[in-house]
Amino acid sequence: MTNPVVDPYLILSKVYRDGAFLKQAIASTVVEPANKARTVKICYGVLEKDVWLNAVISANTQKPPKPAVKIILKIAIYMLEFMGKHDYMVVDSAVELTKKLGKQGAAGFVNAFLRSYKLPALPERADERLAFETSAPLWLAKRVKRSYKGEAEEILSAKSPGICVRFVRGAEKYLEKPHIDTPFAGVYIFESFVRDEGYLAGDYTFQSVGSVAIASAISPVERILDACAAPGGKSVLLAGKCGEVTSCELHSHRVELIKSYAQRMGVENVRAMQADSSVFNPEFFEKFDAVLVDAPCSGTGVINENPDIKLFRKESDISELSALQLKILNNCAKYVKKGGALYYSTCSVLPEENDSVVRAFLEENCGYVLSLPQSPLEHVATKYGLRFLPHISLGAGFFLTGFIKQ
Repeated sequence: MTNPVVDPYLILSKVYRDGAFLKQAIASTVVEPANKARTVKICYGVLEKDVWLNAVISANTQKPPKPAVKIILKIAIYMLEFMGKHDYMVVDSAVELTKKLGKQGAAGFVNAFLRSYKLPALPERADERLAFETSAPLWLAKRVKRSYKGEAEEILSAKSPGICVRFVRGAEKYLEKPHIDTPFAGVYIFESFVRDEGYLAGDYTFQSVGSVAIASAISPVERILDACAAPGGKSVLLAGKCGEVTSCELHSHRVELIKSYAQRMGVENVRAMQADSSVFNPEFFEKFDAVLVDAPCSGTGVINENPDIKLFRKESDISELSALQLKILNNCAKYVKKGGALYYSTCSVLPEENDSVVRAFLEENCGYVLSLPQSPLEHVATKYGLRFLPHISLGAGFFLTGFIKQ
């Protein structure tokens, strides 16, 4: 039997030590095919529980272990505490990998640690306890607790319900698999879903329920701009009800993602181009019937799908992102025709990126009035938009609102 700690270590080393995003690390690492599902589960689980795992290690050591050893410990603790693996198998595998990495001197420490560690007591302070129990960064736990009070724990600990698939045709043959219906036609969430020839044929695509909800809430128009469009899911979905979709992205490689997405799905009315949506383009002035700004954000609404956000996102990012969101929104407002619609969305649950940005926009743009869209996906309506939360909205956390240009 191969060592079950090795492949997760190879992937997580790229995340922890090289700063790679988890999905990129998985895609760029050759792992044992037979156990890939187990490897991926461990990697996601370790990052999801990273704050908690750090607390366990800190409580049982006098000084921080070396980075490689710490990664091995995190993998082993996760397997012991959350996967129910046999102690001897996990400990022996962790020690074996430590030696294989040329760290024979640390092998005894790893062995002793994994055979004797104790779980730390719950912190007394409420914010610290919330961060520990949900394995969230303390700054994020504080902000979510301040904004959502008693719902904070549910929001931070909400699990992903599965893999969301949007079908163009042929859904029937897949619906024997365990799945959850969504309020959107042809969109289902599966416990597991293996890509087959139907994907390349454009019969279906993988698209988050939040992305589907945003595109579905937009009214059909002749000409629409998707200002921050990659990888292209919303643009492609909008192409089915709009005459022409212009899709902009800042980086050229992400423009290619949009083009390949549209080509795979057989969509011909999406025009992808490289552009900075925070910088005024005179060719776009009052050209569009509608503009969608799905702005760069903290991603705090989708940490259940992207647990590496907990590692890489910093509290100082929030004010910078809010300023960028407002800049993009102010600029793209110039592209809307009189009487046209402007939509704003983020995949964040933090009001600083959502309601606060909308309030600032309205103060600076007196020619716009709020016009809240509608959605069949469960949400909470605020003064400034629709708030979707992961524990009530099929695992998706995001924000959506709309404006009309008078």
